[in-house]
Amino acid sequence: MKGPLVENIQQHFLLSDRLARDYAAIVFFANSRFETGKKKLQYLTFEDFAFCASQLIQYWTVGAVDSMVEDMDVDLDKEFLQDLKDLKILITDKDMLDQHKSLVCTALRGKVQVFAEMEANFKNLSRSLVNIAAKLMHTKDARDLFIDLVEKFIEPCRSDRWILNDVRVFLTQYTNSARALDAFRHQAIWERYMGVMKSCILKMYHE
Repeated sequence: MKGPLVENIQQHFLLSDRLARDYAAIVFFANSRFETGKKKLQYLTFEDFAFCASQLIQYWTVGAVDSMVEDMDVDLDKEFLQDLKDLKILITDKDMLDQHKSLVCTALRGKVQVFAEMEANFKNLSRSLVNIAAKLMHTKDARDLFIDLVEKFIEPCRSDRWILNDVRVFLTQYTNSARALDAFRHQAIWERYMGVMKSCILKMYHE
């Protein structure tokens, strides 16, 4: 069916915008088979998942780049998922990884309560975020997106007592600093990826 998923649900089932968005989230998750039932995800609410679904639909589906294709808001953009593997240069190129860390740490010194922990764990956190990206082209790994976010980013930050604002400031600077990396040539893909990751992590990060 062509057109935005939310609008199609509204028109066919005469639902309110809010309810249509909730149903769209359910359709999207059912189609993509994201894992949402694991014990580590039980603290998350339906609203958390629905918000993340709306972000994925808006920015990562085929409909994000072509509004006239069939099932535009249901299927993830496979070309985009393939391109995400190019982001691995951020962690495989040691000089780039060191430069990225330096840029972020310089910008955040004195601005986050957990600076020492952030500096010590920067490379692990960066590897986690980039490795999640690189695996999304594999259907099985894509299904574990939310588990991976909790286990590989949210839990380590929680254990170091990051508050929500620390996470927000870090992710913002982490994303923006890539623009200053001279050898990094994948800015558009990076920002499309990290925009959604930042939004979802902040929604899922319950203090």
